[in-house]
Amino acid sequence: MKNTMNWNFDNSYSRLSNSFKEHIEPVAVKNPELVLINDDLAKELNLDFSKNDKNELADLFSGNILPEGSNSIAQAYAGHQFGHFTMLGDGRAVLIGEHLTKNKERYDVQFKGSGKTAFSRNGDGRAALGPMLREYIISEAMHNLNIPTTRSLAVAKTGENIMRDTPLQGAILTRVASSHVRVGTFQYVAARNKKDELQILLDYVVKRHYPELINSKNKALELLKALIYKQIDLVIDWMRVGFIHGVMNTDNMTISGETIDYGPCAFMDIYDPKTVFSSIDKMGRYAYCNQPAITKWNLSRFAECLIPLIDEDEDKAVKSATELIDTFGKKYEEKWLNMMRNKLGLLGVDNKDKFLIVDLLTWMHQNKIDYTNTFCHLMDLKDYDDELYKDNNFQNWKKNWQERLKLNNNTPESYIKLMRTVNPLVIPRNHNIEDSLEKANDGNLKPFNKLLEILKKPYVQQENISDYLKMDSSSKEYKTFCGT
Repeated sequence: MKNTMNWNFDNSYSRLSNSFKEHIEPVAVKNPELVLINDDLAKELNLDFSKNDKNELADLFSGNILPEGSNSIAQAYAGHQFGHFTMLGDGRAVLIGEHLTKNKERYDVQFKGSGKTAFSRNGDGRAALGPMLREYIISEAMHNLNIPTTRSLAVAKTGENIMRDTPLQGAILTRVASSHVRVGTFQYVAARNKKDELQILLDYVVKRHYPELINSKNKALELLKALIYKQIDLVIDWMRVGFIHGVMNTDNMTISGETIDYGPCAFMDIYDPKTVFSSIDKMGRYAYCNQPAITKWNLSRFAECLIPLIDEDEDKAVKSATELIDTFGKKYEEKWLNMMRNKLGLLGVDNKDKFLIVDLLTWMHQNKIDYTNTFCHLMDLKDYDDELYKDNNFQNWKKNWQERLKLNNNTPESYIKLMRTVNPLVIPRNHNIEDSLEKANDGNLKPFNKLLEILKKPYVQQENISDYLKMDSSSKEYKTFCGT
């Protein structure tokens, strides 16, 4: 395909040895059809699709025609899936290349659902329309919530059905990321006991994502430290908005610190720390309250990979890595407290803050109160008035909170301003997502596009969106599925 779209590829990962990937092209599809294109993201990437008709774009985003300069590969990686180690890889995705913007920002461009690869095992390498649209809308919602995430550039139908429990419309998502290097990428190399390849991967990641560490005396240890901070910040953001990832396997933890893989994920309505939405998470391993502990567990697996590079003396290396991992708990609690202070508009530090926060969360849990809307109510937003908040226990808590607000020269203007930066007024409610996906599957994209538009401004008061602010009290226990 001639480069009329301003693609600017420089494919550094594909230049690594074949140990890290397989060169493969997307499997052609019969009757591609463009469903969605993300114009905002395209502009940010300096891409211009205005000169191309829908048929050309359908061919592009289905993988039938690849842009000039691309070099498609399937990446190798491993992963602890629900705690069990497996050698994996891109079983239904190909990375077509790394696009450079005018500002020399580097982004992976990946097709998800593009057919079989060497890593597909028994899978068909394909994806269904519903899960691809789901990833599109939730990843964009996360971006607009100011949470680091992969993003979605386009969705195209393949014109072919795929077999799951029932026949489903096939589709391909174009995913954009800082990179797709994962904790599992390091695990794949470490499991093969290739220290030279491990060093190559470490040097590659530091150069690409952490150039400030290039001259470090111990790059492996410094990378571990940097990733601990990145992942703490990421999971704090998830906890802030009530997001539950649902499948926090080590192959779904990026080295860049971005949220990746929107399979069985969802946003919590009623505050319950043990909330699980994933149909396959029978034991609640990846429940809302377990996300910090699983983040630490995943980071421990990353640390294990780096042991040969931290120190030639294995005991010393283990000691150094363990000391770093052991800092997780204190760092996380400190950042979580500060995040919750922001959600409540509290300036400075008071030694009773933790009790104030826990008392509110306990009341919400015991009374089955909506997490998002409680903070909106505390910001005096009329759309979020509810009889539930007239409860005596809540009113007593509110008096204590209002007393705490008076400390450190706080004013209503300043605490409301602070609260409005971190408390979304609208989130992707599960029933809204499902309703829009159901209609999109039938060819009606209007509800999907409307929801997408509303989710672009989650911190801003918008008119006529009352249907998007409340949970669906009539729904049964909500379940999400992996999509594979």
